[in-house]
Amino acid sequence: MQDKFKHLERFKNRLNKEFDSADQLADWIGEIFECPITIEDSNHHVVSYSKHKENIDEARIGTIMNRKVPDKVISELWKKGVMSKLIDCDNAVVIPKIKEIGLGNRVAISIRQKNEILGFIWAHTGEKKLSKEELELLQEVAEQVRKFFLKHSKRNKKSEESYNNLFWQLLTGQIKDKEKVIQQAKQLNVQLDGELAVIIIQFDDQITEQIEKYAYYLAETQLQVKSLFRLFDDNEFIILVRHYRKKDEAPNLIREFIKQFTEKISNQLALKNVRASAGSLHEDDIKQVNESYKEAINVLKLKEKYPKELSRIFLYDDLGVYQFIEELFAIRKMHHRQNKYIEKLRLYDKKHNTSLTDSLQAYLNCDCNVYQTAKELFIHPNTMNYRLKRIREVAMLDLKDPNQKTAVYLDFIMETMEEG
Repeated sequence: MQDKFKHLERFKNRLNKEFDSADQLADWIGEIFECPITIEDSNHHVVSYSKHKENIDEARIGTIMNRKVPDKVISELWKKGVMSKLIDCDNAVVIPKIKEIGLGNRVAISIRQKNEILGFIWAHTGEKKLSKEELELLQEVAEQVRKFFLKHSKRNKKSEESYNNLFWQLLTGQIKDKEKVIQQAKQLNVQLDGELAVIIIQFDDQITEQIEKYAYYLAETQLQVKSLFRLFDDNEFIILVRHYRKKDEAPNLIREFIKQFTEKISNQLALKNVRASAGSLHEDDIKQVNESYKEAINVLKLKEKYPKELSRIFLYDDLGVYQFIEELFAIRKMHHRQNKYIEKLRLYDKKHNTSLTDSLQAYLNCDCNVYQTAKELFIHPNTMNYRLKRIREVAMLDLKDPNQKTAVYLDFIMETMEEG
């Protein structure tokens, strides 16, 4: 064991003086622990890997060939609870072999700066078992590799305050010199080109170190979009994302990003009521980041008011009439006008103890689909058709006229706002 500490001391000295690239990093760690080593960044791309003899496993071969851990390996590590342990724990994690993905015995440890995951060290132990002292030694090695990561990081951690200040400048729209902001971003290795949008993840739970760790990790590793900036503001995790794909693909990519992010963090940490929203995408216009941020905030406010109606809505552009419902409500309230069709139906329902008003509202909410409405109301489609006939007769409402139907639909929504 004493020899291993001597190796570590030499490793520290070389780390401080000679390691200008990562090529030899894993080799030196491999010499300390006498087993193959792989070092990855937070996105599971290979930073450095050591020499190895024969009898290496399929997972290592795939990782080295692709310069990245195969997706099927990462997915299985999540399912087995390995990734959650690595994110939560500062200590080394012993991982028994997983035959389904060709992964032999491993010991792994995360490389972190405060609550942010910078990367991982994987020791391919095979039949060798690391002692308690060696596991503790691996922690010391991870600390030294952390210093290497920070020294060679694309975004120097000393610039963290500048990074956050610049992000708030973008979010609040306090941009006096656009070119200067773009130049500042480049100095932080952030490219403010492509289509940009703001995503907000809102938590009911108190923000803990564990939530921060998972949020930072997931923001960096989700594949749908590129995370440029991210920070916590009280109980909200705010992310500025970018993508270069075709415009018609962008909304689906952001929806998928939100879906995967919220599902993973909710399931892994047993969180309740994790809400998410996204503003509009704006191409190559950093001044519109503020607009996207305000839109994302607005989506969250509307989802709180209309949890059922907007439960599946995340993007501002998907809000439809809810984008301007507040303005319509203000106009309607100012004129104190009631919808004559709805009023006629309510009077009829009260007098005859029927439910034509509720049936009409359900029909409009179901996009005028008779069968879906009947299913929602637990009645036969023929019964629903009869009710629609009575609605036309009683309210004198033309259900084939989109203008009349839209006005009634909007008034139903605004009535809900008044009740709220």
